[in-house]
Amino acid sequence: MNKVKFHLPGLRYNYPLNMFWISLLEQHPEYFREGVEIASFFGAFPLALWNGGRFLGNDQCDAGFVKNVVKSINAKGIPIRYTFTNPLLTEDDLDDPFCNFCMEVGDNGMNEVLVFSEILEKYLREKYSSYHFNSTTCKEIRDVEALNEEMNKDYKYVVLDYNLNNKWDLLEKVEHKEKLEVLINACCVPDCKRRGDHYKNIAINQRTTLENRKLPKDKQKPIKPWTCEYGDKNCIYTIQEYSTFVSPEMIWEKYVPMGINNFKIEGRTGNLFSLIETYSFYMLKPEKVGEARLLLLRNLESSGIISVNKPRPGRWP
Repeated sequence: MNKVKFHLPGLRYNYPLNMFWISLLEQHPEYFREGVEIASFFGAFPLALWNGGRFLGNDQCDAGFVKNVVKSINAKGIPIRYTFTNPLLTEDDLDDPFCNFCMEVGDNGMNEVLVFSEILEKYLREKYSSYHFNSTTCKEIRDVEALNEEMNKDYKYVVLDYNLNNKWDLLEKVEHKEKLEVLINACCVPDCKRRGDHYKNIAINQRTTLENRKLPKDKQKPIKPWTCEYGDKNCIYTIQEYSTFVSPEMIWEKYVPMGINNFKIEGRTGNLFSLIETYSFYMLKPEKVGEARLLLLRNLESSGIISVNKPRPGRWP
């Protein structure tokens, strides 16, 4: 049986959902499509300067939380993958205490880090050599020759630029397909011209947020706004007409037979209910979605992750 490996978003906000999802897979494997395996949880702990791809806000995680999350996920046999893909890092940023702390916590030979900056990658490879390194989709590599150059480097996985999804003739030419990871639910419109600028906006706002923490309110810098008519509103049901959308049928009938079996689901800052729909859409058998979703929602409610308020009693007369 071919393994179909999914890389799921979130080490902070989605952590409870992801742990429940693992329990669902362990306790009810009959709910899941053939070969489904959770290959990693990716993301960063706020407020990590090296983080990239998503702005995680000003919600600083403490040391205990970081240690507990890494330990709990690793105890399930699943690596964490830090998305340290900030494209605007400098040499001075390499000694960031919180980011180095996060790396130290996961420095056990099991975990991974997703990289963009050559400056950071060199530093991490020298200081934290036990990690497995991955190449990010943020590099926006669209040429097959350049992609194969990347595939032949010392990376565990190379995340494909979403614009190359479903281009079967090109994908056939990719070497080391076992290392290729496909972003299957990209909410960006195909061939988005602003994607790189969005990554830079996130990096700028992240740095500003960190600097503002040390300043009085009247001295703090404003966050640079970013709006998107596509990605900010899209979900699994609104992206299915995109040429870059990857359906479950494509995964099992096209990608896996080609030797590509790693699939990334984006959504580190996604809505909880939207993520449940996305996970269910891709990983569950269609006839089991309702039963599994209901069980999951009940567990999330009983644990206090979802709060369902009852009507307040009134007075009469």
